[in-house]
Amino acid sequence: MVSSQGGEPGRAAGPAAHGSVEHAPKAVPDAASRAAGRRADRRAARITAGTQELERRLADLLRGGLAAADRPDFGLWEETAARMVDAQAPGLAARVRELSAVTASGPGWPGRLLEECALLHLLGSAWSGLDRLPGPLAATVRTRVGLTATADGPTVRDHWLVLARYDTPDGRIVTRRTWLYGRRSRRTALLLSYEAPGRAPAQTLPAGTEVDAEVTPYPGGGGLRAELGARFSEPVAVTEPPPGGSAAEAVAAYGHALREDPWLDAWPVVLREVIPVPSGDTWQLVDAADGSSLPMTPAALGRPALWTLVALSGGGPLTVFGECGHRGFDPRAAWCPEDAGSSGGAGSTPVMLV
Repeated sequence: MVSSQGGEPGRAAGPAAHGSVEHAPKAVPDAASRAAGRRADRRAARITAGTQELERRLADLLRGGLAAADRPDFGLWEETAARMVDAQAPGLAARVRELSAVTASGPGWPGRLLEECALLHLLGSAWSGLDRLPGPLAATVRTRVGLTATADGPTVRDHWLVLARYDTPDGRIVTRRTWLYGRRSRRTALLLSYEAPGRAPAQTLPAGTEVDAEVTPYPGGGGLRAELGARFSEPVAVTEPPPGGSAAEAVAAYGHALREDPWLDAWPVVLREVIPVPSGDTWQLVDAADGSSLPMTPAALGRPALWTLVALSGGGPLTVFGECGHRGFDPRAAWCPEDAGSSGGAGSTPVMLV
């Protein structure tokens, strides 16, 4: 979304016969605005220096070979992440820290590590050429390196269905993710709130409810993240699941989203008529109509919610909301099959898979 502002020439303030035209004085930034601009420029310079150092470190790693990254005493990631924090690029620091877990991710880790290094290189290159990028992609790059933004997109009022809500530890804070679906706008929005460990984040919309409210999207990131605004009703319980698509359509939606954000790990989707089926050492969701399937992510396989999903299905199709990405599908909520009788059915609320 790109908005432009134009001005009109100043109008004559006195009689036309006098032949004089007074122009409105140009707005002069106040001292606070100028100081904020200087701080932003200094931070941008630090981030640029940080991305250049990151490029050198990645080049050194590739020049020496990836095998060194598997040594127990390999300290490049923590050291580099600390340098990115010094450069005021917390987004880069977080991505660098995540690399330390790749070497322990099982067979094939060198290929996965190379992919992640390539994405880091792409992000650094994108920052260096920020002024040449389209507006939405430039906003995504700013967010990915760690610059904060304000929710300044067009406000959307809708009846928002709360698809799922779950908390995840992120270092020294707890992040609450609340996924919404607009009945009329047919768009998905993500609300984020943060709190210290041991304290529940502020966002309290219960999953399985619907609320008439306004949300305002943040720039970049495919327009997913939003800020909750005015509410025009209290949350009320609903039983109708959102519309969904096939496994093939979910993969296509994720691929389309990557055009807006190449660093996107997953995209929210609703799958209709899918069945959880074991496949070797893993599980997958198979489309009951065309047989296409999505493997579940390793994170999903490690949660007890997998067995909740299997029990809800009972071998039959059901509706599942989750995140589809390059690691697979991570289910977050499920609606029971219509023939589930008194234990569920079309009139049941969603079951959270956390």
